[in-house]
Amino acid sequence: MTLLAASSSSVASQVTPGLLGFLVVAGMGLAVFFLFRSMNKQLKKISPDPRIRASVAKRPRPPAAAASGNAQPSSPPPGPSGKP
Repeated sequence: MTLLAASSSSVASQVTPGLLGFLVVAGMGLAVFFLFRSMNKQLKKISPDPRIRASVAKRPRPPAAAASGNAQPSSPPPGPSGKP
């Protein structure tokens, strides 16, 4: 009985994932790739709400100094009623 337990433990320590493990991981990676590609296609089809697009177009663009981080912080964007 002890002999069987000793021989099975040495064989169990040599078990590797093998081809089946590789195929499962590769299949999952391939599925994730196609899911992300499909998600990107779907997101490109979505157009933003026209009200949001209009409010973004009305906002003044910051001067070049604001882009470099030297400008004063601006006030919060206006709310839905147009008031800050």
